[in-house]
Amino acid sequence: MDESKVKTLRLGLVGKDVSKSLSEEMHTFILGELGVKCEYERFSVSKTDFDGAMVRLMGDFDGFNVTIPYKKDVFEYLYEIDADASACSSVNTVLCDTKTGYNTDGEGFLLMLRTAGVEVQGKKVLVLGVGGSGSSSALALQHAGATVYAYRRNKAELLEICQRLGVTPVDDAESGGYDILVNCTGVGLHDTEGKSPVEERAFRGAAWAVDLIYTPEKSRFLELGESAGAKILNGKSMLFYQAYFADCLYLKRTASVDEAKHLYAQYLEK
Repeated sequence: MDESKVKTLRLGLVGKDVSKSLSEEMHTFILGELGVKCEYERFSVSKTDFDGAMVRLMGDFDGFNVTIPYKKDVFEYLYEIDADASACSSVNTVLCDTKTGYNTDGEGFLLMLRTAGVEVQGKKVLVLGVGGSGSSSALALQHAGATVYAYRRNKAELLEICQRLGVTPVDDAESGGYDILVNCTGVGLHDTEGKSPVEERAFRGAAWAVDLIYTPEKSRFLELGESAGAKILNGKSMLFYQAYFADCLYLKRTASVDEAKHLYAQYLEK
C-alpha cells in the first residue's frame, strides 16, 4: 500500500464488548501523525452475530483489529496466518485485501515492559490466563529470556496450551515466589470490575504486577499487587504500541521502536 495514494483507510475493531475501548482514538491519532486519514468503527457483537460482522468487515473494510473473545474464531475467515499469530493461536490484526491475520500483541507487550523499566530476562513470570493475549504475552516473555509459568482454570486447556507454547503450567496461582505477575484473564474488566483473579498472597516476593486491563486505570489486581509491595503497570501503553505495529501492517510500512515511543509521548501530551 503506497502511503502517498491513501486517502482514507476504513478500519474497525470487533469484540464482545468494545464500548470502552480506546482503539479508535489511538489508531486515528497514530495514522493522523503518519499523514493518513482513517474511519474507525467499533463492533460489539455476540457469538451469533460474529459471522455477520466478519462478512461486513471483510467486504467493506481495509483492515480490522480483533479482541476478546474472537482472536481464535477469526482464523476460519483467513487465507493466511502470520507465524507469530499461528504460534500463539491468536490474531489481533487482519488485512482484508489478502485475508491475512497477524498478532502484534507480543511486540506491544514487550515494548510496554521495556519502556516502563520492567526487566524480564532471567525472571520468573506467572501469566494468569493464556487465551489470545495471554498466549502472545507468554510467548513474547519466553523469547525475551524469562522463565514463564502459566495458570488457567481449565486444566486440560492449560496443559495443551503450555505444551504448544513451551511454558510451565501451574496448579496454584496463589503460591507466590514469582518476580512478575501478569493478568491476562480479563477479570477486573466490565462486569467483573473490582475483582481480581488472585488474592494478595499471590504477590509474595513479586517486584512487578502487570495488568493488561487499562480501564479502570488501577484494577483490583494492581491494587493488591501494590499493597503487597510490587510496582504496578496497566496495559494502556501496550494497547497503543500494538496499535502502532498494526497500523504499520495496514500501511505496509517498516515499524520503528523509536517512532512508536515518540508517538506515544505525543499521544499522552494531547
